[in-house]
Amino acid sequence: MDFFRITEHRIKEGYKNGDFDNLPGMGKPLPEDEFANLPEDLRMAYRIMKNAGFTQEETSLKKEMMSIQDLIRQCGDNEQQEELTKELNEKLLKYNSVLSKRGVKTNSSIFKNYERKIENKLL
Repeated sequence: MDFFRITEHRIKEGYKNGDFDNLPGMGKPLPEDEFANLPEDLRMAYRIMKNAGFTQEETSLKKEMMSIQDLIRQCGDNEQQEELTKELNEKLLKYNSVLSKRGVKTNSSIFKNYERKIENKLL
């Protein structure tokens, strides 16, 4: 049997039996689409990411970190490289904080590497 026909049949039965009466929000307008400002071909991807627990903050931090990494690779000045590395480390800490709030385990080797660098500076 066709899935579409089965679905249609069950929906019609539900209407006859009153299964759809008194649903929450009945007669009220639908909530505004939070992704209405995005191009139509990206909306579904953003919904899937949101449902999977990804946040826009996480995505923007990841983009910023990638940009800083590109700048570090192209930079010839050591002082500027150090400043960019500090900025990258700050973004990385913030990114890991966002992930840990979501319950995602972060890469502890990154923290250990950062911890070693701090110890070397202080000692």
